Amino acid sequence: MKFLLLLFAITTFISCKSPENKTVVNYEPNWESLKQHETPEWFLNAKFGIYFHWGPYSVPAHETEWYSILMYAKNHPIRKYHEETYGTLDTFGYKDFIPMFTGEQFNASEWAELFKKAGAQFAGPCAEHADGFAMWNSELTEWNSVKMGPKIDVVGEMEKAVRNQNMKFLITYHRHWLYAWYPTWDTTVDAGNPKYSGLYGPYVPEGSFVMATGNYPNPPKEEFHIQWLSRLNELMDKYEPDMIWFDNKMDIIEEQYRKQFLANFYNNGQKWNKDVVCTYKFEDMATGSAVLDLERARMSEKKSFPWLTDDSVDWKAWCNIDNPNYKTTNRLIDFLVDVVSKNGAVLLNITPKANGEIPAEVKQRLLEIGDWLAINGEAIYNTRPWKIYGEGPQQITEGHLSEDKNADAVAEDIRFTTNGNMLYAIALDWPTDKMIIKSFATKEGILTQNITRVSLLGSTSELDWKITESGLEVTLPEEKPCSYAFALKLELE
Repeated sequence: MKFLLLLFAITTFISCKSPENKTVVNYEPNWESLKQHETPEWFLNAKFGIYFHWGPYSVPAHETEWYSILMYAKNHPIRKYHEETYGTLDTFGYKDFIPMFTGEQFNASEWAELFKKAGAQFAGPCAEHADGFAMWNSELTEWNSVKMGPKIDVVGEMEKAVRNQNMKFLITYHRHWLYAWYPTWDTTVDAGNPKYSGLYGPYVPEGSFVMATGNYPNPPKEEFHIQWLSRLNELMDKYEPDMIWFDNKMDIIEEQYRKQFLANFYNNGQKWNKDVVCTYKFEDMATGSAVLDLERARMSEKKSFPWLTDDSVDWKAWCNIDNPNYKTTNRLIDFLVDVVSKNGAVLLNITPKANGEIPAEVKQRLLEIGDWLAINGEAIYNTRPWKIYGEGPQQITEGHLSEDKNADAVAEDIRFTTNGNMLYAIALDWPTDKMIIKSFATKEGILTQNITRVSLLGSTSELDWKITESGLEVTLPEEKPCSYAFALKLELE
């Protein structure tokens, strides 16, 4: 109880001016108070961010960022691979990848410059993954990237570099997954040695995490919750992030600690004179208290509330692996356009190598996205959803990790965004003949304002167009203005 009283006291702040001179709210750790927080305008305008999974799991570069748990799973192919490659788990455990995580080519300024060129408006690192290794200069654990591995304050260096590029700074936090992640009950492997509990987490009985169901039959004790919150407080104190993103399964953390974190973050935002954003998955936070985030998924329809989706540049993994299957730039851009048309934003994960090098194929895709946004960005940034999100044959399957169920879009798939008296209609492929927007047909009655001009972003050609019973028919120029989705700009009365 003493711990809780101490933590609750953190919410008391001296009055100060908030961003744009808004009224200061003393957020309290209850949902009613936390729901007063409004999603900042900068997030509504930003639409696109970038982060990265980079840690000791990048060293084996084999199949998945879940290597750290699967290497201990009996009879799993990754355990077999690990033992054949590195040795048995009593002699070479996950901790032994840390000295191999060198990061000698890591350059925060170059990374942030690349993210800016890609068109990102917010960016940052995975501060701590499920593996328990802190990527910042932590005073709470020796198992961090300054004392071990690359000997770099990754969070700190990225914070400076991202802000130097005039982007908002993001951190992601996955520590709640650490509980029962490793077999700390198994004394035949290094994870069962209390000497390494600072990395592998507290002792838990066998069967405390049932991977097949994602259930935790033995929930964590108070100490784990306190450590979860204390590291977040340290991250806030040291780096003042504009945005904190959480992975799912945060419901393993007792609700009082989740509410306390959110009160701390929102109150800190006012103290820092910043509009801050927190995201959550499923029902890990109360609806309206933070921004809902999806994983490898999107909405099938436009939503009245802002939302986020996170996805990886690689279909297979969130970290660098030796046999990646990268998404095409076309797919990544179409995904962004579709999400934005439905009141969402995209957080794209990239996959640096253990030495700090960003793979050439990943760089290429980021720069191609940036080239597209340089031409079409006005149809994305600062926009809002229109009356309908769009039209076309593409049907989106919703649900956690569902993106691979969705087929590529075609030219008849058109998405709408709006900004003031500008309406944008973005075709997700180049039409073979005229571009026809059926939703604007006179019989539909959806378009209630007259169009005064139609232009194609990136093109100087004057376009022939007319509205008929079939829709808005636009004759496009012979030369494409860009390589991917194509945005018409409709100026309305």
